[in-house]
Amino acid sequence: MEQVRHLAFGRSPQYARIMSQTSSSSPSLRIETLSGEALVPVLPALARLRLSVFRTWPYLYDGDQAYEQRYLQTYVRSPGAGVVLAWDGERAVGASTCLPMVEEEENVSEPFRKRGWDPARFFYFGESVLLPEYRGGGVGVAFFREREAHAKRVSNCDYATFCSVKRPENHPSRPADWVPLHEFWTRRGFTPFPSLTCRMSWKDVGEPEETEKELTFWIKSLSGAPLPEESPV
Repeated sequence: MEQVRHLAFGRSPQYARIMSQTSSSSPSLRIETLSGEALVPVLPALARLRLSVFRTWPYLYDGDQAYEQRYLQTYVRSPGAGVVLAWDGERAVGASTCLPMVEEEENVSEPFRKRGWDPARFFYFGESVLLPEYRGGGVGVAFFREREAHAKRVSNCDYATFCSVKRPENHPSRPADWVPLHEFWTRRGFTPFPSLTCRMSWKDVGEPEETEKELTFWIKSLSGAPLPEESPV
């Protein structure tokens, strides 16, 4: 499974912590942004959370704890990334990630380079994961708000962007009551760019091996700069 990173302030990746409040219905819920070495103690919990949520639709990711913990060490080292965590007491119930696109994998930034768009102008929002019982209470909104705030603190990027996996309407694992997040993302100020896509590979639940998936990008202006003009390569 690909995507995600950590958080840092200024040029020092050693330690950072920011607390904020959310309008979630849970009175004990808090939102916290961590970075650098401050992430190390929460990596096992973060790995378990990712495995639990990503195993469900639409990711259907079949991963393992050891790989996730190794992968998440990237966040501890990455100098511009951010991890926003949602806590219910001492339990991590959600997480959301971001980092400058120039620190992302090549397969994510390459579609932008092919269009002549400078990746240094984009801040990449990785996955958000949240346990089902906490959805609909304002945490998702807080995740976007905190990531945008982080991007503005640590960079001069003009845009925020993320990508969402494309699954066929008739996929056998698609829940009958599934509601796509397109309207939610639009309310957050993001615009879909259907021809701007990347590809990632992971093993789906119940499948014998990894398969390639296509993901579509969404973009929002952070600085007031006009959105880039979409045009197929």
